[in-house]
Amino acid sequence: MAFMLEGCEMKKVRSNSRMYNRYFLLDPDMHWLRWEPSKKDSEKAKLEIKSIKEVRLGKKTPVLRSNGLSDQFPDECAFSIIYGDNYESLDLVASTADIVSTWVMGLRYLVSYGRHPVDIAEPSQPSLRTSWIGSVFELADMEKGGHIDLFRATQIIKGLNPGMKESRIELKFKELQKAKDQYGEAINLDTFVEVYCELCTRPEIFFLLVQFSSNKEYLDSKDLMLFVEVEQGVEAVTEDMCRDIVQKFEPSAKGRERGYLSIDGFTHYLLSSECHIFDPQHKKVCQDMTQPLSHYYINSSHNASLLDDHFWGSSDISSYIRGLRMGCRSIEVIVWDGPDNEPVVYVGSSVASQLAFSKVLDIINQYAFESSEYPLILCLVTHCCIPQQRVMAQHLKKILGDKLYAEPPNKEENYLPSPEKLKGKILLKSKKLPPSCTDYEGDVTDEEEGLEMSHRVGADEKDQLNGLGCKRLRLCRELSELVCLCKSVQFRDFGLSKREQKYWEICSFNEVDANRFANEFPEEFVCYNKRFLSRIYPTSMRIDASNMNPQDFWKCGCQIVAMNYQTPGLMMDLNLGWFRQNGNCGYVLRPAIMREEVSYFSANARDSLPGVSAQLLHIKVISGQNLPKPRGSAAKGDVVEPYIYVEIHGIPADCAEQRTKTVSQNGDNPIFDESFEFQINLPELAVLRFVVLDDDYIGDEFIGQYTIPFECLQPGYRHVPLQSLTGEFLPNTTLFVHVAITNRRGGGKAHKRGLSVKKGRKAREYTTTKTTGMKVVDELFRASTQPLREATDLRENVQIFCPPATLFVFKKAVPNSNSTSLKVGEFFSSPGGQAQRDTCLGE
Repeated sequence: MAFMLEGCEMKKVRSNSRMYNRYFLLDPDMHWLRWEPSKKDSEKAKLEIKSIKEVRLGKKTPVLRSNGLSDQFPDECAFSIIYGDNYESLDLVASTADIVSTWVMGLRYLVSYGRHPVDIAEPSQPSLRTSWIGSVFELADMEKGGHIDLFRATQIIKGLNPGMKESRIELKFKELQKAKDQYGEAINLDTFVEVYCELCTRPEIFFLLVQFSSNKEYLDSKDLMLFVEVEQGVEAVTEDMCRDIVQKFEPSAKGRERGYLSIDGFTHYLLSSECHIFDPQHKKVCQDMTQPLSHYYINSSHNASLLDDHFWGSSDISSYIRGLRMGCRSIEVIVWDGPDNEPVVYVGSSVASQLAFSKVLDIINQYAFESSEYPLILCLVTHCCIPQQRVMAQHLKKILGDKLYAEPPNKEENYLPSPEKLKGKILLKSKKLPPSCTDYEGDVTDEEEGLEMSHRVGADEKDQLNGLGCKRLRLCRELSELVCLCKSVQFRDFGLSKREQKYWEICSFNEVDANRFANEFPEEFVCYNKRFLSRIYPTSMRIDASNMNPQDFWKCGCQIVAMNYQTPGLMMDLNLGWFRQNGNCGYVLRPAIMREEVSYFSANARDSLPGVSAQLLHIKVISGQNLPKPRGSAAKGDVVEPYIYVEIHGIPADCAEQRTKTVSQNGDNPIFDESFEFQINLPELAVLRFVVLDDDYIGDEFIGQYTIPFECLQPGYRHVPLQSLTGEFLPNTTLFVHVAITNRRGGGKAHKRGLSVKKGRKAREYTTTKTTGMKVVDELFRASTQPLREATDLRENVQIFCPPATLFVFKKAVPNSNSTSLKVGEFFSSPGGQAQRDTCLGE
């Protein structure tokens, strides 16, 4: 406000595409914006603040986008003030983006809250923040000489803002010293305070603070109560809770003593885990774990021993440890004949990196229940001869001991036991001899997956072990008897399974077959998975160990979708993000519509679902913080031009994506300020993913991502921590967003989460274009977005001034008939309107 009161020079753009230098300032009473010099009378060269309808950032009007002007200045240096009943525009260009941010934030504040007086601290009265920064400076000035060296000043500011680059802090000090004709390495108090305030004030958070503050410089406990309850959606908020927040996050002793939360304390609070987008209730097991095992999605690993792809990848014991620690509850072990009568584990052609079967079991025994106490399914794919199968059985019993589940299934039951009943148990999934076999060994049909693994080795059919070429396997009784609740059987068709399959029998599906069933028999597949476990594994064509989309099979109710954990990317992001929602225990309860006996659901549903309350998700992407250059980029320097994709993954009706604009050359604190809306028809199966990409790159454009189940979203103003391609959290790298969730329109009284009571006019809905993924095409059509918005504004403004007549429709039953008659009456805003309405009601 002080900057606007003092004023600055900006260019005023006219409709004839000419620009004029004018000095703009805010009147002392803060009711008028003035500019000078002007050919107009000074009383006409002004704009009343209360007449402003909107302040638009960037080239968002026809004048600023006109030919000959758009290339003369960058987008971030332009803004427009829309005012008056006719929605005229005052189009301005500033010399820097910082000046634009100051004017836009200040004007938006005055438009929303200008009726309240603004308390501007006198220079003689240092603010709460200035006093605190001064005390930090005094502690650093150990010689009490009134200055500290540049290196120490830089380190202090970096320590207070860990994600900030030292080079940026040093540059700001040098710029300010040069402007003040000060040179050398000595930094005085005034310079230190000014640099700190410029670098460490996030305008979007400051604007938020002044919206809720009755003082405009800090939040007291009542202001904070309003924010936490109204915006953050926290119930039963008390002043004591808010005082605890102040004590925890306010850096100044004076602020803590008085119970005030300054801009720095407010920023620390919003960056803390308390304002994380992920609901902390989901960090522990929070779902009903007493349902049958078939009612849960189960976190599953495919070829857990591999470090790389299927063809060249080597096997390593650390892969099992990593998978189990990440919450895997279904691990695959492919066993072959080894030297000295000891079975070995390896995949494909990785014969050179064999792992002893006993060693793998030792690791599984050690780490099986480190991250989750719920049952672990050990998927054995056996390619061993009978003697080595007996050795396998001995190792399983000796090493796993009591952890190995050994109780035969109860034939009077219809469903598998629950994860709760099977806590601490390891279930063996493998082939089992039929009851009719009374010998110590017998033939069973080999699993298709086992056959594919065999083909990958490249052996001749005549050399394939145990006759795999004809899909038969010789199995010994000792190994067979260890299989209880997860007997592997071959799938034939849904009708036969319904009649003959036992609840303890499990089928494995190649992803190609599973996709075909999902498309041709979606309802039958969902119904099948209500009672039986099904395991989906990747096709053998994925020799690069790429991953299938787990959502394609989760929507069919398939419980075990085996993923190549060694291959990062979108599919693993979806898998890992999905299983976070129940304490990362490896089990997620499926939606009720997929569990209940009397329910109907099609995996290919493309509309709202009967009996399921659809939701509207409102996401506002406000800003990003400390976005790094993409890993592997060959571009010089640290310049980042970020943009963000907001994606919804779920049933076909819910899948959607939107992207923000690109922010030019700003990775430190890019402001996006864009809102998106998504309709979620099956919230229990929806996943939200943020992806940050770089528009100015050479090499890899990926910066970071975060994937979160819809059910885990916290409403309100939230920070989103970003993860690298391989899943590690990027230090101090976040997005700042606002989340609001409401019931679908027309569905009765809306249940709101995260919608402020301070909202103004209802936001307009604008037509948008869908992105194709081809940058040239998307950039071309993006230019049409603003004209479409302006057309919508024009249409709705006309409707505001010319309200349409209201039609009242009344139903009336016809006696002795199942039909109804309709009477339609018109009610106009005229003196006779009431009489007309009464006549209609009478009829």
